[in-house]
Amino acid sequence: MKKLKENWDINNNWQLIFPFLGIIALGYSSYKLSYLFLKNFHFSFTLLLSSLLFFVLLKLILKIFKKLEKKWDVNYRWEMINIFLVFATTGSSSVFVSRPLIKLMGINKENLPTFAYWILYIAIGFLFYQILLVLIGWLFGQHKFFWNFEKKMLRRIGLKRFVD
Repeated sequence: MKKLKENWDINNNWQLIFPFLGIIALGYSSYKLSYLFLKNFHFSFTLLLSSLLFFVLLKLILKIFKKLEKKWDVNYRWEMINIFLVFATTGSSSVFVSRPLIKLMGINKENLPTFAYWILYIAIGFLFYQILLVLIGWLFGQHKFFWNFEKKMLRRIGLKRFVD
């Protein structure tokens, strides 16, 4: 436990929640991916593939952490897990928020061409993603990081006048 705390710059025990949540999220994602490929096979094959995917994804994520740690301005390594959890939560939440809104607006595949439907669906989802990114980032204690991230993203898509 001491080595885990040192590796992730954990000073207080409450900060252990982030590596714990990260491991749970990675395990769940590994299981869902393996189930997607092996849903007609025996559970033991799914569990075996889940374990393999878990370790491959863990290695990949740790490699990504090392690269992003230099690029992102974070004080502690455990904040990296926190930031990734915000991205994951925001992605899922934006779909859950935008889908009912699209139905409420009467946008569906029957009254619009498929191409137009998907353009509107992605645009509305993107809009809610931007809003939720800052809100969920604030809930996770990373408001400053995500507000700066949001401003940089808006500048890159040509909406600089809304940021400055």
